[in-house]
Amino acid sequence: MRRQAAFIDAGYMLKGALHCHTTRSDGADDPALVIKCYKEHSYDFMALTDHRCYNYRNFSDAEMTIVPGVEVDRNLPGPGVHVHHMVALGPSREDGNGFEQDQRFPRNRIDRPEQTQELLDYMHENNNITFYCHPEWSGTPAREFEMLKGNFAMEIWNSGSALEHGKDTNAAYWDEILVQGQRIFGVATDDGHVMRQYCKGWVRVNAENSVSAILEALKNGAFYSSCGPEIYDFYVDKGRAYLECSPVSEIQFVHFRAPYTIARPVEGEVGITSASVPLRETNTPYIRAVVKDSNGNRAWTNPIFLNLEDF
Repeated sequence: MRRQAAFIDAGYMLKGALHCHTTRSDGADDPALVIKCYKEHSYDFMALTDHRCYNYRNFSDAEMTIVPGVEVDRNLPGPGVHVHHMVALGPSREDGNGFEQDQRFPRNRIDRPEQTQELLDYMHENNNITFYCHPEWSGTPAREFEMLKGNFAMEIWNSGSALEHGKDTNAAYWDEILVQGQRIFGVATDDGHVMRQYCKGWVRVNAENSVSAILEALKNGAFYSSCGPEIYDFYVDKGRAYLECSPVSEIQFVHFRAPYTIARPVEGEVGITSASVPLRETNTPYIRAVVKDSNGNRAWTNPIFLNLEDF
């Protein structure tokens, strides 16, 4: 048996927000109010990732673990929206973060997508991990960011894009990257700029509630993402993949070049809480799962990366 990292010896899983904005950049609300909003929705940790302005501080009196972070960007030739946005998350200054509180980052224009790598390298050299943001909203298909190296994850749900534009709702382009053999995880975020966009998408992390433990779990994929449903287990054993979850209306296993039939309740059932499928030998090096509840809200596992012994 091989279990996805989020569910190995899992107890309580931390609820966290990895991408949100305040009046420190283009958000509508004061940082203290934003933090208190997330606290009221039972979040354990969050990152204030205002555009090009680094943050370590908790601006409120709410008990909340603040993961240091920032959103940085590069602009590509238009017309229209054509950008690369990345969130960077880092440790404390004492643990080696190279950036200062309120450090500003320039907004630069580039000619080719691969030139964003210089910015990513700079963030990584300063001991920050990065994830790629809202690819659909950004106007960047997979071929325009697949060459970027070092992102631990990409956004598979972005509340702001989803609510305002109907984009970045269900893992756009993720499978195109995974099928190449790249190990990249998926995060659900809010990218909230106004209150109605907050607390709609989150990660559940298998870690102790400290910045260092959360960052380590994120790097290792020991988390899943959700807009509502809960996932309790995801593993492969003797040639099959298995998932257990809160009651949902759909369970779908995803494995590029191997379309699986969606599992749904039979007549008379309110919801289903488990499903399994045989692994198919397609040279596709992973399997993942997504569930959807009766309200249309989804949750996503991170992939299990397969090898020959799994079949």
